[in-house]
Amino acid sequence: MRFTRGRRLIIDDVDCTVPGGSVGALLGPNGAGKSTLLHLIAGVEHADAGAARLGDRDLAALRRRDRARLVALAEQEVQDAPGLRVAEVVALGRTPYLGAFAGPDEHDRAVVRRTLDDLGLVDLADREYATLSGGERQRVNLARAIAQEPELLLLDEPTNHLDVHAQLTALGLLRALAGGGLTVLAALHDLSLAAAYADHVVVLAEGRVRAAGAPGDVLTPALIREVWSVEAAVLEHPATGRPLIAYSEVAERAAVTSDRDGASARA
Repeated sequence: MRFTRGRRLIIDDVDCTVPGGSVGALLGPNGAGKSTLLHLIAGVEHADAGAARLGDRDLAALRRRDRARLVALAEQEVQDAPGLRVAEVVALGRTPYLGAFAGPDEHDRAVVRRTLDDLGLVDLADREYATLSGGERQRVNLARAIAQEPELLLLDEPTNHLDVHAQLTALGLLRALAGGGLTVLAALHDLSLAAAYADHVVVLAEGRVRAAGAPGDVLTPALIREVWSVEAAVLEHPATGRPLIAYSEVAERAAVTSDRDGASARA
C-alpha cells in the first residue's frame, strides 16, 4: 500500500498482515504513519496504490454501510458530541445496522448495555458526553467502536488519557474479544503494553514496515535502538513471561532501513 499527501510520501509500499482472531499492535515513533495506515484500512483516506483486505474482501470496494459492518475505527482524537449522553454515543455504533426509518431494537440495546458494562461505564451512561474527562471520553469512544460489532477493530492510541487500571481493563477486554474471533489492530506507543497484550506486532518507521511478527521476536534491543533511538533491555516479565521493555538512555540516531521481506499482506 502506498499513500502520498501533497508531495510527501506517508505510506511507502507497506505490506503486512494481522492474523484473524488476534490482537495486533502497530508500533513506531511519531510520524511513522500509524494513524494514516489505520485511516487507509478503514476507508477514511484512499491509497494511491494497493488495497486493504479483510480475508478475501477488498474493503475499498465495499459500500460504506457494508464496510461499517465489518470495520470499526476508534480515532486518537476524541470528538465532541454536543447534547448526547454517554449511552447515546455508544449507541451510535449500532448505526450501520439500522434501517432508514427504524430505531434500535432489543438486540441493539442489549449490545450497548453489555459494552457499557464491559468498560465500566454503566455509572456514566446518563452523563452528558461533553462533561466527561479525556480518559472517560476515550473509554466511551472505544465502547462505541466495540458496540459496532465489527470483524476488524482499528484503534488509534486506545490507552491515551487512561490510568493504569483503565488501560489494563481495555486491553484485557480486547484480548477477550479476539478470543471470540474479533481481529484487533491498535496503534500503541507503550512497547511494554504491546508486548504484554499483542499476539503480533508491526513496526513502522518512515512509512515503511521495519519488522513484523511475535513481540518476543521483533522487540529486540537492536531494533528499539534503530527505530526509537533509545537504549533498552528486553526482560522477561516475572509473572507472565512476556517481554518487558526497560529503557536506560537516549541513543545516537541510527539510519532506519526498511525490510521488504515481510509477510504477505492482506491489510
